[in-house]
Amino acid sequence: MPKTLILTFIADDRPGLVERISQTVADAGGNWLDSRMAHLAAKFAGIAKVEIAEDGIAALEDSLRALDAEGFHLVVEEAAEIASAMGPVFEIELLGPDHPGILRDISHCLAERGVSVEDMETDIREAPHSGGTLFHAHARVRAPQDLGDEDLRESLEILAGTLMVDITVGKIL
Repeated sequence: MPKTLILTFIADDRPGLVERISQTVADAGGNWLDSRMAHLAAKFAGIAKVEIAEDGIAALEDSLRALDAEGFHLVVEEAAEIASAMGPVFEIELLGPDHPGILRDISHCLAERGVSVEDMETDIREAPHSGGTLFHAHARVRAPQDLGDEDLRESLEILAGTLMVDITVGKIL
């Protein structure tokens, strides 16, 4: 019976990092299923979902630990088998003047309502014509079944006014 593992990794960015990790997984008999990776501040970081036979887990973990000598920092966790959430999925887009605490405030608003972040990307952008910087976030979130669409939108719109940012919310599932 195959098991699902979650690998997280970070290393100084250089060519061949993904090839090195993916080859290690393949050599151990694992199957690379899903991943997210990014270059951030001269580092390369990622998270990957890997499937492997239960009797191959120890060998894969040993092979991955050997990558520490090459500058990798890795964590391997067995994924729990849980039922997927059943609530509606929303897409949130935020753009506004950058200042400390924006992400904290948005994530707090979502957490108070039981909303789970499924995927999020953030970045800082140059503001056109003003010379300042803008904070941008794009997220896919899953709300609890009993949270109304309008309740979520209204909460985020109130917060947008407080933070002086633009937020758009759209239901996608």
